[in-house]
This record gives sequence, structure tokens and C-alpha cells, in this order.
Amino acid sequence: MSSASFRSMNHGLDTPRSAREPIEIALVNNMPDAALQTTEQQFSELLGAAGGGYDIRLRLFSFPELIRSDAGRAYVANHYESIDSLWGGGFDGLIVTGAEPRTPTLPDEVYWPSLTRLVDFANDTATPTVWSCLAAHAAVLYLDGIERRRLPEKISGVFRCDKACDNPLMAGVPASWPMPHSRLNTLDSARLSTAGYEILSFSEDAGVDTFIQHRRAPFVFYQGHPEYDAGALFREYRRDVGRYLAGTMEHYPEMPAGYFDDERAHSFDAFRARAERQRSRDLLEGFPDSSPPHLWHDVAILLYGNWLGALVAERGSDRMLTGSGAASARSP
Repeated sequence: MSSASFRSMNHGLDTPRSAREPIEIALVNNMPDAALQTTEQQFSELLGAAGGGYDIRLRLFSFPELIRSDAGRAYVANHYESIDSLWGGGFDGLIVTGAEPRTPTLPDEVYWPSLTRLVDFANDTATPTVWSCLAAHAAVLYLDGIERRRLPEKISGVFRCDKACDNPLMAGVPASWPMPHSRLNTLDSARLSTAGYEILSFSEDAGVDTFIQHRRAPFVFYQGHPEYDAGALFREYRRDVGRYLAGTMEHYPEMPAGYFDDERAHSFDAFRARAERQRSRDLLEGFPDSSPPHLWHDVAILLYGNWLGALVAERGSDRMLTGSGAASARSP
């Protein structure tokens, strides 16, 4: 995809638009119960910060097949729209989160039919879409048969990412920046490039960060997590330590890389030594607290501000440019 596919993105929210016209974003939130509301808040706050003075309407959906507790199902029933309402379309943009993996291969997941239908829906209706983490892996598998690769150990931490090209999605973004990653699998950059995906940012330690492909509308893929709040990796680390203490994880999890200062890292190392000597779930009450800095916040606002700018520009012109520069009309 050429840079022209995301035109007018730098400071795109300056594009004239009636204040009475909201930007309708569908968030398909497939996170597990414990992270459901946090993920809503993360995206809501990030879009609000990136959207300037525009009226951004975030509408919530989730795949109905996902395994949830009674409380989780009740929350979704009370706060989310039926997935059937999604298929009516009319959205300016779509964001799809990952889900808790339960099978070794993605096509065996219970939500796979809904996920593939969503990919087709986004393409058929020419809806610009962000695919996050596991959703990115699932989408490229369905679209181009590119399988993710299991890593020897989980990638967790804040890693330096470097800008790989001058696509306007990256307008205003510095040459390098810190970005959180948290995953057990990865995608090969060479296979993505061969299949026509444009790598926008890359980390020497974490691999591909952001990439994009233009179909009937731009599909943006994140292996990293710009939407994470400052404490997200800390909460994941504490959760995994709790699983180890409860006996549901065999090995003690590694500390997120590049995330804690030396003093805090020392306290976590001391806790680990104690936990490995006397493994008990009761120890979690003494887990050290932490408030890491939100190092990637400004870049996250730039990335989503550029994406929202494209939605506003596309809404005004009712078309986007393909990589070759030809116009592609958006379905009503």
C-alpha cells in the first residue's frame, strides 16, 4: 500500500466537518472478563485524547461465542449492543481487539466464524479498521494465509520501535519511541511484505510493531499496544504471578522488559525469590506495587489522531485513494 492510501492524516482533524456529525467507531471488544472494562476505558480515553474537539461515539460490541462468566455475560448484555446491530454498518471506523486464546490454532477458536465474517464485513463495507494483537494475527491468517509463529517465551515489556517508512499514518511520530508489547506469538515481517503489507514500524527486540494493507479500505494492524494505560503491563505481570502461585502456570513469569526502574525491579526480584521458595497464593497480597510512567502516551495519541484524521477526511470526500491513486467509493 502506498502512502497515498492514508491521505490528509497529519493534523487531519483540522478537516472541516459539522460538529453535529459524530464520528461513529465500533469497538469489538473480545477481551476476557477481567480486562473487558479496562479495555473499553483505554480505547475511550485514547480516542478522546486523539480526537480533539470532535464528537466521537464509541459503540461497543463483542463476539457472542466467547466463554464468559455469568457476571461477564450480564455485563455485556447490559452495556454492549447485539452483534446483529453491527452488520447494519454505517460506521466511520472499526477497532477489533484480541481475545484470550483457548486453542493451539486460531481457526479452532469458537469465535473464528464471527471473526472471519467481521473481516469480510469490514472489507465489503469499506470500513477503515484497526486490528489489535491477536485480532491482527487472525485477520492476516484469514486474508492471506500467513500463520503466526509461537515464540520460545512470551514477549512482555516496553520496547524501542523505529519508524520504517513515511506513510502518513506515522505523521509527526518521532524516528523511534517506546511501545508496550505482550504476546506469545509473532508474525514474520518478510512474509507480510511479500503478501503486500507495508511495515510502518519495527522493533529489533519485539519484531513488527505496526503494519498496514489497503483493501477496499485501509486495514491497520498492531502487534504492540498503543492503547495500553501506564499500568497495563504491571497488572498483566501481577496476574501471571498469581497464576504461578496458584499452580496454574508451571514457571514463574519474566518481568516485563524495559518497564520498571532499577529500584522496583529489585523488589520484584526479591519477591520472586521468596515465591519460588514458598509457593503459595497467599503471597500475592504482598506483591510490590508500582506506578510506571506512561512513556508511549504521546505517540499513541499521534497514531490514533492520524487514523481519526483519515476517517474525517474520508467522511468528507466519501472516498479514499488506493495505493495506485485510483478512487474507491465507500459502500453506504
